[in-house]
Amino acid sequence: MSEKEKLELIIKTLDLKKGEDIQAIKISDLTILADYFVIANGTSNTHTRTLADEVEFQLSQQGIEPERREADTGNTWIILDYADIIVHVFYKDTRDFYKLEGLWADGEQIDISSLITED
Repeated sequence: MSEKEKLELIIKTLDLKKGEDIQAIKISDLTILADYFVIANGTSNTHTRTLADEVEFQLSQQGIEPERREADTGNTWIILDYADIIVHVFYKDTRDFYKLEGLWADGEQIDISSLITED
């Protein structure tokens, strides 16, 4: 599976499970951490965990496992590290607090409008 296909699958999975404010930021020109960050939030701790679990399940079905999965004790921020793509799933209040998009504002916002459904 190509990096682009993986990115699309992650975004579509988050959208299908009603992830909110999904964003993809290309960071490959800024850091060696990854090529992309995908950021989304859930409406509750349970929803946040469900979003991350579903992304992990869908990629696992394609034979792709995260190199690392990290979560805080309350499931308010879950990170799935796929080396080239790092997925950050937040509870809304936690996302508002950390403002990860602002920290990576120099990255290139990727237009994902064709991958998500309109509300």
